[in-house]
Amino acid sequence: MRRQLPLVVVLILVAGCGRPFHLITRDALTIENPIVAHARVSLDSAPVGKDSPVVPMSLSGEVLSAQGPRVALLDVDGLLLNTDFTGPFSTGENPVAIFREKLDAIAADPCVCALVLRINSPGGSVTASDIMLHELQRYRERTHRPVIACLLDVGAGGAYYLATGADAIVAHPTTITGGMGVILNLYNLRDAMAMVNVTTQEVKAGEHIDLGTPTKLLDEEGRKLLQAIADEMHARFQQQVKQSRPRLDDSKGPLFDGRIFTAGQARERGLIDRVGYLEEAIEMARERGGCAQAAVALYHRANDPARSPYAVTPNTPLQATALPLSLPGYERSKLPTFLYLWQPEVTMERLGGK
Repeated sequence: MRRQLPLVVVLILVAGCGRPFHLITRDALTIENPIVAHARVSLDSAPVGKDSPVVPMSLSGEVLSAQGPRVALLDVDGLLLNTDFTGPFSTGENPVAIFREKLDAIAADPCVCALVLRINSPGGSVTASDIMLHELQRYRERTHRPVIACLLDVGAGGAYYLATGADAIVAHPTTITGGMGVILNLYNLRDAMAMVNVTTQEVKAGEHIDLGTPTKLLDEEGRKLLQAIADEMHARFQQQVKQSRPRLDDSKGPLFDGRIFTAGQARERGLIDRVGYLEEAIEMARERGGCAQAAVALYHRANDPARSPYAVTPNTPLQATALPLSLPGYERSKLPTFLYLWQPEVTMERLGGK
């Protein structure tokens, strides 16, 4: 009999049963449960891993070996954090590291005539977003190839910050973009800790060494110190957008207060260049790269085939979905610091294994 069960149930069954289990770690865990005397566990994981190199792939999922002009398609998905997305059965990729690795592979490929940066992300940490923008700018300086950013469902916060490093930005008709602000998640758990009779006994030298601790209220002086940092990082975001988007129009309202925009609203305000689909971004790249007949190549690891221009490498740790409960601030030491992130849900850091 074959059944699909949540991970927690599966783990309990594995721990307490002498029957063999066949675990397939993709969208679900599948159990094959014939009755025999001895236990045996086989494990199949998704076809990902850091041991395989990044290579150009056709949209049929085959590694490209033939010569000819190519439009490189580089996918940027999910939270942008400078950390490995670790956990059981996860790929463990660092979004910043894999972005640099793909850029290097594309830069070294003499067949590439243009780059399309396919983005679907609400943003991420300030530093991760800034590093990725810096690497994209270095790529443009080295190769002098045109770069087109294409925003899918969401291209907000640090993801939009990254997109401003492209020559042009195309957004799907239903894209949500903007979110040009800074947030630092701080929580006060003092009362919650008191309920289980937990109190702090810190010994410290330096009045503000525990600034932002969840064990006490943030005082006014501490708030001013953190606000000054957030303001400086916000100013950096604004400067980058104003330099890269000279046709900004704030006559319809504020742009940099963290609000989000539809693709049409973003086009009216000069935040993007065109409303269209991924195919139009690819055509724009072909035109600017002078390679009208260029094929499209995604750059993935050799054991992670890409069979459509929307292919995504799975990179969500299992612990982010196996346990339904998440308490804001419960593991504050694992949360990112200042964020360029559109964040309607304060526990979304778990999607990055946090």
